[in-house]
Amino acid sequence: MTTPAGSGTGFGSVSWWGLSPAVDLQAEERSETFLEVWGNALLRPPVAAFVRAQAGRLAHLVPEPDRLAEQLPWLSLGALKFRERDALEAVFRFWAGGEKGPEAFPMSRLWDSRLRQYLGSRYDARHGVSDWDLHMKLHDRGARVIHTREFRRWRDTGVAFELRDSSAYHVPNRTLASGRLLSHRGERVAARGYWGDIATGPFVAFGIEADDETLLRTSNGQPVKTAGEITEHNVAELFREMAAWGHPRAAEGDPEQVQGGAEGSPEPAPVLEPFTVHFLPLDSAHTLHHKSCYKGQFQLLYVACGMVHLLSPELGACVAPRGRLIVELAQFLVDLRQEQLHAFSRRVGELAQAAGFAPQLGGKPSDTFARFYKAGDSAPGHEDQAVESGTPPPEVLAPPLEATDWPSEDRTQPLEPGTPPSEPLKLTSESQASLLEASVPPTGSQAPKSENQNVPPETKSPIPDL
Repeated sequence: MTTPAGSGTGFGSVSWWGLSPAVDLQAEERSETFLEVWGNALLRPPVAAFVRAQAGRLAHLVPEPDRLAEQLPWLSLGALKFRERDALEAVFRFWAGGEKGPEAFPMSRLWDSRLRQYLGSRYDARHGVSDWDLHMKLHDRGARVIHTREFRRWRDTGVAFELRDSSAYHVPNRTLASGRLLSHRGERVAARGYWGDIATGPFVAFGIEADDETLLRTSNGQPVKTAGEITEHNVAELFREMAAWGHPRAAEGDPEQVQGGAEGSPEPAPVLEPFTVHFLPLDSAHTLHHKSCYKGQFQLLYVACGMVHLLSPELGACVAPRGRLIVELAQFLVDLRQEQLHAFSRRVGELAQAAGFAPQLGGKPSDTFARFYKAGDSAPGHEDQAVESGTPPPEVLAPPLEATDWPSEDRTQPLEPGTPPSEPLKLTSESQASLLEASVPPTGSQAPKSENQNVPPETKSPIPDL
């Protein structure tokens, strides 16, 4: 198979990112591979081997700009500092298996450790807690298609999408690892662990809505399809759309089939618009507006609920007049009460207004997203293109590493030397209240955390000079 551009080496080389279907994987296998890497703490051996191969290739491309530009011309790392490139290369090398053996990242043990700290004295009743969070919170907030069995399995093991026999999932998913600097006996030590979501699950991203209404049918008041099945359908549709990118859509069936014109001749394929994905430094949100190439240039700004504290007038200055802002709300954070959700929504409105945005009127009200537009008159001739068409700009911002730091746990693993982890973000049980100050804790991280976090002796390692 070749890429949409026809070269076989460019756009489709990193399909595990979900950016292209242009590797020798069938459509179903592509979507299953994506779902496992994205949503499962444990992988099947073939998927783990695929991740290692792709990560190893990226690890060799990152330090060689010429080869990177030749093989991945749509990816730009030019804005990163050398130190950040080194950190990115170290991450890819870890994914590629630079540290052999399961003990390099014992995911099952790390998951259970997080779950024990999150639940505390409720750990022995974790199935009851799981059912309560699902039925009394997620279901009441619009995620009724999530089935008890799949949610409980994810809470127990971290495996959300069990597409094969359950015994096939046993290889740790290293792409979920993250690093932190921790304080241990007065010294700063580097540690690796899992500080991701253990409360909500990945089902709400692709699995609770569908264009095909038959997937949302109910029988005797119960959904016919599970969130996992809906997720598989939606992700497969996304990959089919990417496969058809640059090709005319057929009326029925295979998206790669070319539809004939009025006289039976094939319709010409639309011209592909070039684009570039720019990776930016982690601390660039408040400095981008100082550069003319960014100031007032973006037509769409998306802010996740965990990044709302970055929404500022400086970041708003990068959005073009009449450009759009979409903010994810905290609707599916199960540890927040209704009054906290409402207060957070109000705080998002205040931050957006301070950043120069106004609420977008009309459309269906949503408890999941808040939509705004950049206040002020738009430039002549640009309003229809930027707002009416609904097409995002070709220049896409993508942070290279984790922009948030997760609360640390007792069980972590040391980083290899030369990998600079992020500064820790200390969250306590009172961090739920701090949502009203525009900082959202990551899902599942609202459990009490101590101010000084301890690292077991086996994780101690000296911090390299950075």
